Parts: sequence; C-alpha cells; structure tokens
Amino acid sequence: MPPFLLLETVCIFLFSRVPPSLPLQEVHVSRETIGKISVASKMMWCSAAVDILFLLDGSNSVGKGSFERSKHFAITVCDALDISTERVRVGAFQFSSTPHLEFPLDSFSTQQEVKAKIKRMVFKGGRTETGLALKYLLNRGFPGGRNASVPQILVIVTDGKSQGHVALPAKQLKEKGITVFAVGVRFPRWEELHALASEPREQHVLLAEQVEDATNGLFSTLSNSAICSSTTPDCRVEAHPCERRTLEMVREFAGNAPCWRGSRRTPAVLAAHCPFYSWKRVFLAHPATCYRTTCPGPCDSQPCQNGGTCVPEGLDGYQCLCPLAFGGEANCAPKLSLECRVDLLFLLDSSAGTTLDGFLRAKAFVKQFVQAVLSEDSRARVGVATYSRELLVAVPVGEYQDVPDLVRSLDGIPFRGGPTLMGSALRQAADRGFGSATRTGQDRPRRVVVLLTESRSEDEVAGPARHARARELLLLGVGSEAVQAELEEITGSPKHVMVYSDPQDLLNQIPELQGKLCSRQRPGCRTQALDLVFMLDTSASVGPENFAQMQSFVRSCALQFEVNPDVTQVGLVVYGSQVQTAFGLDTKPTQAALLRAISQAPYLGGVGSAGTALLHIYDKVMTVQRGARPGVPKAVVVLTGGRGAEDAAVPAQKLRNNGISVLVMGVGPVLSEGLRRLAGPRDSLIHVAAYTDLRYHQDMLIEWLCGEAKRPVNLCKPSPCVNEGSCVLQNGSYRCECRDGWEGPHCENRFVRGDAPEARGSHAGGQQPYPSQQLQRRPGH
Repeated sequence: MPPFLLLETVCIFLFSRVPPSLPLQEVHVSRETIGKISVASKMMWCSAAVDILFLLDGSNSVGKGSFERSKHFAITVCDALDISTERVRVGAFQFSSTPHLEFPLDSFSTQQEVKAKIKRMVFKGGRTETGLALKYLLNRGFPGGRNASVPQILVIVTDGKSQGHVALPAKQLKEKGITVFAVGVRFPRWEELHALASEPREQHVLLAEQVEDATNGLFSTLSNSAICSSTTPDCRVEAHPCERRTLEMVREFAGNAPCWRGSRRTPAVLAAHCPFYSWKRVFLAHPATCYRTTCPGPCDSQPCQNGGTCVPEGLDGYQCLCPLAFGGEANCAPKLSLECRVDLLFLLDSSAGTTLDGFLRAKAFVKQFVQAVLSEDSRARVGVATYSRELLVAVPVGEYQDVPDLVRSLDGIPFRGGPTLMGSALRQAADRGFGSATRTGQDRPRRVVVLLTESRSEDEVAGPARHARARELLLLGVGSEAVQAELEEITGSPKHVMVYSDPQDLLNQIPELQGKLCSRQRPGCRTQALDLVFMLDTSASVGPENFAQMQSFVRSCALQFEVNPDVTQVGLVVYGSQVQTAFGLDTKPTQAALLRAISQAPYLGGVGSAGTALLHIYDKVMTVQRGARPGVPKAVVVLTGGRGAEDAAVPAQKLRNNGISVLVMGVGPVLSEGLRRLAGPRDSLIHVAAYTDLRYHQDMLIEWLCGEAKRPVNLCKPSPCVNEGSCVLQNGSYRCECRDGWEGPHCENRFVRGDAPEARGSHAGGQQPYPSQQLQRRPGH
C-alpha cells in the first residue's frame, strides 16, 4: 500500500473513534436529579438592572455547527431575561480574526427582538483572536451599556483555543468589576476557560453543548447576587460532583521500522532502524464541582406505589410506569388480594375520645380495604366490631361473602360515644369476636384483630392484650401518632403498628396492612446476602397463561427481599425452544427495576430442556464475570411442569457440587420421576397442584431460601477464577493461580511472554489475595 494511503487510513480510523455528541462535562447525579436540573433551568427569571454582553467565538476552530449551538445557548439564556431599557439589557459581539459588534446593549428593548437578532447572526470564520476581542472591550467598554452603574456580565462562548494571550486582558476586565462567564463549545480547552472566568471558577465555567445544564449553572451563579431567582421559592442551589473532559492528541511509540538514510560523506543510501510513532486522540478527565439549582419535583413525594417508576412530565405533572401486576390503576395502586387463609376482625373505636370524625375515617378505611383486597376467590373472612363502654359485634366474621353487601352493612354501623374501654374490648374480642368455630390446628385459619383508634384507653390494656395473644390471635394496630406507644404495647411489636398523620395517609396504609396479614416474619432473612436465579419453563407444554402465573409468582417472591448489589441479587433464565438469560444477577440493582424486568421476560414456546438450561446457568449466569459474588450464598429455583426434566439431574448435581443450591417447584397433579431425580437427595422439592396455586406455596419457598442464605459458603465454589485458573483458599480469602499466558486477580488478562513485568501490572500470576471484608461486593470486571 502506498504510504500516503496508509496515512489516510490511520487518520480516518482515529477520528472515527471520537463520538459525535459525547458530553464533555457530566454532572455525576441520578437521572432524576438531571431531570430536575433541566426543569429548574426553565423556572429561573432575571429581572434586575444588569448589562449582559455575549461574546461569541466565530472562528474556524469552532466551526459553523458549534457556532449555531453557541447562538442557541444565548437564545435559551434570553428566555429567562426580563429584557427592557430599565432592567436587563443584552448585546452581542462575534469575534474571530477581529471583533465584530453584532448589536449594542441599547439596541433592543424586548426579548423577541434580541432573540431574533441573535438567530440572524452569520458565522464569519477566521483565526481565534480572543485576546484582541477582550482588549477591544477594555478600551471601549460595553457598547450601549450603563457602565459601572449596574452590574456588567460578559458571557464568552468559545472553544478556548486562542492564538494569542488571554490571561492578562481577562484579568484586567475582571479588575474593572466585570463578571466573566467562560462557556465552552465543541471540544474546549478547559485551562483557557479557567483563565478567562471569574472566581470562583467552578461557578463561572460552563459547557454550551448541554444547554439546559449550562443555563442552570449560569442562573444559579447569578442567583447569589440576586440578579436571578427561581419562580418557585423552595428551589435551592446545591454542589454536585462533575467531570470535565479534554480531547487531546497523544503520541505513542509504536516500535522501530527499517528506513533508508543518505550520508553527507558518501553518495550511498544506508539502511537503518528508525523509531515509529502513532498519534491518537484521547479524553483526559478533570474532576470538578458543579453548582446547579434544583426545585421540588412532582416525584419527590414518591407517588408511585408497588415498585412503580415516577416519570416527571413538565413542572408538576408525572406518570407512573407500573409493573404488570399493578398496571391500570392510578399511581400503581395495589391490585391486592388476601391470598392467605385469614379470619379478620376490625375493631373500631366508637368512643367519645375518638370523636365522630375519627370513627367515620376508620369506617372509610375498612370499606376501601375490603373493596381493594376481597375477591371471589379470596380465602379471607371479614367481620367488624365497635367498642366504647362494651364490645358490639356489628358484622360477624364471615357473614357476608359478597363485597357490595359487606360495604352496605358497614354504612349502617352507628357512632356510639361513651368511655374508651379498649382493654375490656380486647378481652371480649378474644373470647367471642370470632364466633364459635371449632376448627383447630392446621385446619384453622389465621385469626387477626385489627384495632383502629385515635384515643388512649381509659382502662388497663396489657393484661387483655396478653390474653388475646395467648389465644393465638395476631394483634395489629392502626392509629394516630398519639396512641403509637399504647398500640405497640398491645400488639407486642412496633412492626405490628401502622401510624398515620392525616386521612389520606390512613388510606395509604392499606397495602401495608395487606402485607402484614399474610406475611410470616422471619427476622434477618431480608438482610441476608443471596445470589438468586429463577429458572422458568416457558415451553409449549406450559402455555402463555401459566407462564403469566409464574411471572406473577416470581414478582411476589421478589418483594420479600432487599434487592441491591450488597444484599440480594436476582437473575432470571427462561427456557423452551431455546435458553435465554432474561436478565443477569448484576443488571437489576433495585426492586423497581427487577419487577419491571420480570414482567418483560419472554415466553418462548417450543420444546424445553431443563438440563440445558441448568448448564447455561452454570456457565453463563452464576459466574463472577456475570455478577455472582464470591462468599455469597447462591440458589437456583426451578419452576417447571416436569416435561424436559429427564436430562436435568446431572447438571443440577454439578451446580450443587459447586456450592449452588437447587430447589425444584414441580407443577401438576402427579410428579414425574425426572423431577424427583432433579430435586436431589436433600428433599429440595415443592409439589404444586396447579399454576394458580403457586401463590399458596410462597411462604414455603421463602423459608427454604432464607435457610439456604444462612448456610456456610466456600469462597472457591463456584470458582471465581477464569481461563482454567485454580482457586486457592488463603487466610479467610482466596487467590487465583493462573496457567501460563494469563494473569490478573481472576486470570482474566492475557499476556505475551517478553512483555515488561511493569506493563503487566502487579497481579501477574494471580498471586494477590483479596481481603475477606471486600468479598460481599462484586469484583471488578
């Protein structure tokens, strides 16, 4: 290939690696906060007397495209300016080889006129003579301005690649009391922007390519001097970590190559080895602090329930992205159901201490609760009793199976007044509140008393509460903050008390009450570290309707764990016509993201092989490289109808041999022999009669998982070492011994013999052990 063609190829390759729209200043905050910064930039208003002069770089190094973005930034700033002769005046220069006045400060008196004139500015091109433009302003001042009688602000929009010196004229301008903002465009040279800008520089250096962030930063700085302010009083300026990047050309030694050189002494051409260098563009990062204004947003109150994601829409609107189980309702309101067997007695305070308003609030809560959670297939029976001087059972437990009839019966319960004898009511509720049912042992449903009150008892409650709990009643309390301590004494635990501050907050307790009615407390399980993978049979033998039942079940199980990278990680694998990782262990770090991903898992159909799916989990899911954490218990839950499980026993044992527990949930009237072999010798099998009955076995599954999470683990099972490296336990930690040609903490890096040792890093051979206290976090990839 001719040398000039080779050079052209290299240049094209290097420049093609520069992303066309990479943000060169990035505020390191959450996406929600970035949205707030964007919204707040539209809520600022500058109405003080001030002269603002834009100095726009129109040189060839900026280019026409970036010049247009500079104009767009200036126009966006003008949207927040109260432009008039008496208040904000705006003027503009364009500079390149020479400075050119586009329009002086006193030319226009309306926002529309200024924006239209900036829009009509024409790119001139030429050299970048920033210093010459600054000297022009030093000598002639702000054209059309009010001199020092009002604050003077100079906004320089440039790529910072001046062909002259800028530090001295910029310093002289600032000494005259002019506030200078340096706003980068294209790939700016940050050092020059810092030399141009006023102190503190971090508040006066911005990037025009990100218009809303830059305008927010400018207005945030001006708000310190009362020139600008937010239209919402609760907005505030906060410091955020950010990073600025510079695009630089770097020369790298690429080796020696044969070359031919002439000699002055002889006419001969001599062969020699000449050094060869390559050039490439790289980004150099500069940590900084960015000051931005944020305002209270519509999502701050977290209106979306049950793992829903709040998406702001405008200044005060929002939309909830709900998991499928809660879709179709406002704010992802719970589509609740009482899936456990429970006899439930609501005990309403009807005394003078609670007042008529408090009694009506309690009735409204009960009505909304039964409408939300009772359905045709609900296994709950509900009753209502009121108390003041004595207990009155207004609706016996289980009398109404039809929800509308139950609600109508609640409407007829009267307020009684009188003393608040809560202790007497608790004793009577324990003795006769649930009728004369004779069912005992496993045949008897859970019995729960929910006490609703806003006033303290006038009699002793500790003894009657112990009497009720001795009768195997679960006591739950719902009340105002004034009675919280007494309710905790009655129920025996702060976890059994729900406190509300206002009527709406009372109604918000409905999902929590529903959860407490059916949950079985397992202390320490939610905070136990666990890597958990669900494996779902999505073959044609299961069908899409049963697959939806499995999705709902997995979502419900996921709600029982604290999902984050330090506690519980959850992955999902589906199999049918193929095996597919719906999502890996380290890809869904929050419960909201996890619930959405479960709802989006695909149904595959076809013929499935459980053995192939288990091998897929062994090779491509339960590995350190895919997010599994050394030192953390690991479990796989298989949900299947049984077909395709004939080849699964050996892969399941392979997982168990590597420290990964496997539990099988077999669905169907009869369990196949293949499923029994798959379950293994530890009786890791739950038999479910039908997919619609999965929910009734959730408690058993969670109990099994909690037990597995507390089992001792071997840091080398499964092995964190790759590329045939050997894991060696050492002093409560581990290290990887790598075979020839591999190095790194987990043998993940390949090297060629003859490389300099220092170039290969300090972990050659994988000989560096890792502290055991760091093993709960995922090793770096």
